[in-house]
Amino acid sequence: MMRPYVFAFFAAYLLAAVLHLGWRATLSFTVIGYLISFVSEVASINTGFPYGWYYYIDATSNRELWIAGVPFFDSLSYVFLSYCSYSTALLILAPLRGWRWALVPLETRHLRRSFAVLFLGSLLQTYLDIIIDPVSLQGSRWFLGQIYGYRELGHHFGVPLSNYLGWWLVSALMICALQRFATRDTGDTPPAGVRPVPFKALLGPFLFLSVIAFNLTMAVLIGEMTIAVTGLFIVFLPLALCTILVVRRCNRYHREDLAESLRDYPWQPTPERPAPRG
Repeated sequence: MMRPYVFAFFAAYLLAAVLHLGWRATLSFTVIGYLISFVSEVASINTGFPYGWYYYIDATSNRELWIAGVPFFDSLSYVFLSYCSYSTALLILAPLRGWRWALVPLETRHLRRSFAVLFLGSLLQTYLDIIIDPVSLQGSRWFLGQIYGYRELGHHFGVPLSNYLGWWLVSALMICALQRFATRDTGDTPPAGVRPVPFKALLGPFLFLSVIAFNLTMAVLIGEMTIAVTGLFIVFLPLALCTILVVRRCNRYHREDLAESLRDYPWQPTPERPAPRG
């Protein structure tokens, strides 16, 4: 009830991830991803690694769940941030096949587990925190509340650079774990939960953009125009480049790309046949 925006994002993650990867992979990553983020936060508030020294302000533990000095919702948010960054990286890097009612990235097991997706996905998740953290640090001015702070003010609107380096490391660990779950289920039938929903490949990237839009909107509403404009400048060029890349590469794949994708995931929909409803 206190964090409806977090659980709205989390519900959107569940929808996108289940349709994409299936229930088993989604639930497995939700648990493991939460544990990775939780351990990283407990470690940082007690040792300064990996994010640098920061602290949580225990002002809401009587109204929401806290575990070992960390708000539950905060560690949980890492999970959907990792997935939407991972799926956005896949959309950018995969060959694309589109027709009237669908857009299908020609994903393969190799691509899902590739270093390129790991590297780009972890950078995308770090970019999210570059937008999120300066706004969250102003939580006393909006409904988040002032729940944390840094021992020493950093150079980026009070956020130290060590925080972003830590995010990059933890993001890489989480996406590496997600890659393992995303390639675990194979066979001639889709994993339980996977459905041929039109344009489902855009759900994760849409969640990614929604998180950015939410935080930039909050910056504007609290009057932090410098944070909002700086954040807009940070994301505009990468967003423009990725959008142009995706549009120009649609239906410009090689025959080998299609063959490899269908070999790994033969249940994908094609213009010639709908996907099975397994």
